[in-house]
Amino acid sequence: MIITMDGNTKRFTQSFVTQVSPSRMFKALILDSHNICPRLLFSSIKSIEYFEGDGDVGTIKQINYIEGGEIRYTKHRIDALDKEKFMCKYRFIEGDGFIDSMLEFLTHEIKFEGYGQGGCVCKITCDFKAKEGVEIKGIDIELVKHKPLGMYEVVEAHLKAYPQLYA
Repeated sequence: MIITMDGNTKRFTQSFVTQVSPSRMFKALILDSHNICPRLLFSSIKSIEYFEGDGDVGTIKQINYIEGGEIRYTKHRIDALDKEKFMCKYRFIEGDGFIDSMLEFLTHEIKFEGYGQGGCVCKITCDFKAKEGVEIKGIDIELVKHKPLGMYEVVEAHLKAYPQLYA
């Protein structure tokens, strides 16, 4: 569901349930994304590099996508990181394609909360604001919404297949 917060700032939230613990999902997708994501998502992500910092608040990561895709790279800065509550908030600060051409800003807040017997709920909150004079269409929003979910589902499947990883 998309709601308008103030002016042109919009927010959407989504969540999904996984059978993997919050700590394992957090370690794989947040703390070790630069290693696991290029290996598992090789058809879209070429590499993830620390541009500045070491993974804590203030770190800037650059995601390099494979050649021939609509986006070559994005950079994001970690604005909040809570390793005990399994939460991370980051802001896209640079990139090509949709983000730089249409958005003034885009942030994601990701929380992994315990659910059921050993699983978790992944909650994603995304805030964004279109640049002056730009109209964001539903297809653009769907792109922003579904890319993280697809990535999380691939990592979840890998963690279920290898239960010792990030244990």
